[in-house]
Amino acid sequence: MVKGFSHYWTKREIRQQLEVIRGNLAPTKVITNAKWLNSVRKCWNKGNIWIYNDRIVYVGDQLPKLMPHETEIFDASSKYAVPGYIEHHAHPFQLYNPLSLAQYASERGTTTLINDNLLFFLHLSKKKALTLLDNLQKTPATLLWWARYDSQTELHNEEEVFAYSNMRTWINHPYVVQGGELTGWPSVLNGDDSILHWMQETKDVKKPIEGHFPGASEKTLTQMALLGVDGDHESMTGEDVIRRLDMGMTASLRYSSIRPDLPNLLSELHEAGLDQYESLLMTTDGSTPSFMKNGMMEHLIKIALDNGVPFMDAIAMCTYNVAKHYHMDDMLGMIAPGRIANINFLSSTEDPLPTDVLAKGQWVRKQDTPCFPNIDMSWNEYDLSPLNIDWDLQESDFHFSLPVGVEMANDVILKPYRIISDLTRETLSEENDECFFILVDRSGKWILSTAIKGFGKSLYGFASTFNHTGDIILIGKSKQGLLKAFDQLKKQQGGIVLLDEDKMVFSMNLPLNGMMSEETMEKVMEQEATLKEALKGRGYRFNDPIYSLLFFASTHLPYVRVTQKGIFDVKKKKVLFPSIMR
Repeated sequence: MVKGFSHYWTKREIRQQLEVIRGNLAPTKVITNAKWLNSVRKCWNKGNIWIYNDRIVYVGDQLPKLMPHETEIFDASSKYAVPGYIEHHAHPFQLYNPLSLAQYASERGTTTLINDNLLFFLHLSKKKALTLLDNLQKTPATLLWWARYDSQTELHNEEEVFAYSNMRTWINHPYVVQGGELTGWPSVLNGDDSILHWMQETKDVKKPIEGHFPGASEKTLTQMALLGVDGDHESMTGEDVIRRLDMGMTASLRYSSIRPDLPNLLSELHEAGLDQYESLLMTTDGSTPSFMKNGMMEHLIKIALDNGVPFMDAIAMCTYNVAKHYHMDDMLGMIAPGRIANINFLSSTEDPLPTDVLAKGQWVRKQDTPCFPNIDMSWNEYDLSPLNIDWDLQESDFHFSLPVGVEMANDVILKPYRIISDLTRETLSEENDECFFILVDRSGKWILSTAIKGFGKSLYGFASTFNHTGDIILIGKSKQGLLKAFDQLKKQQGGIVLLDEDKMVFSMNLPLNGMMSEETMEKVMEQEATLKEALKGRGYRFNDPIYSLLFFASTHLPYVRVTQKGIFDVKKKKVLFPSIMR
């Protein structure tokens, strides 16, 4: 039987923890005069909390017999102690990286992140990726992971990536705590036994499966329940939430940069008479950086409070409910003996932003001041390094002959359209929002050249290695602009570039595989806001260009996608126009 997440305290460490209770060893921290939330009984208890290194060893009235000067005493008499918050559905690659997100989140009370593994799974070797998981876990943040079943796009090397040995190792890893999210569910319904096999393997090791079912009917959800799916975060109405609850699923209420639905969901649920929250969670669902200026789970808890959710239930939706769903309530989600010492101290029950935060028994916010330690992560050791683009675009790459382009219906939905413009011209008219569009392999092996509507009207040259597969996207009105943007991208070894004919407008380095920044969250927020403003000023018609870039290739969305294999019809599951080898 594969071990679940247990933090792997050794027998020696557990014996030391027992000695603290017996009075033979001093705790490392004692929280005195604490008013702490009892998550099981939904009440406030008063007393003391003993911590030994990263584990809670005692809660109750007593003080330890041994309290030498080395033991830190924290008087919590004016505080409300609640468990550290849990974000159960994080996509930690939205320009920021898993560590910068963890720091920002932890300093605001979200001490546990359950993360999408897709970027690591697609771009790193199994050994490098899993070593990185182990080393990230050594930080104060508790970083747990998913095991994806499908690539969410069309890859040239799909079978190699999703090989049996890779999948089995990820599913069995102790820091991987769920399967999914299941974006490829239509394939399972249509007979894909390979994904069904991995779903069954996941259930065999007692890990839940997360769905991805926007707009799903009762029939679809019923079939998903039969397949073993335990939860879903794609509810867009209160009725959607209730339908999932009626199927026996856990329903997560979303407040994200693409779908800020939480207030409306709560309003509709309350109108329907729902007053039980035990099977409800909340998520920011991989929001882009600037959307999280107001925080993470503490912000969602505040929204819940403002919309009539009782305080203890709002806290539970980001703590105890999550831990129970993931079968980790023996480790997380409550203040009790044996749990990881993730504790938030609040000044009142009206403000869920903590004044002080313990993460694995270490202060990451103290006296209302963030203090997450500086961690030098040697990303190069895991093959997360700047891109070495050692090839050039050729004149033949600017031959646009496809009769069909892609049109943006919103931030993330693409529709096909028939191209009537003359794409043999060097530039396209700025009277409309049609641009040249190139997707080219990051190693220069293949290329797809077409047109796009909706991304800009006066866009000279734009280039990005930030997208679902990490390949190179070029967009612009001018073929020369595309070439100049590519050359700048090559020079800075990946990232995002925006050019006017006479100047550089925006440049963002993404030195971690061309997809992630090493800057702080605050810095990345500033950069994203600058990029968004610059694109909107050049005719980008929507709100979230980062998600537009990310999802150009994502085949879980309608109607067509621009993938490694070519322009792909999502409904018909076939390539309409293939990419070509260079």
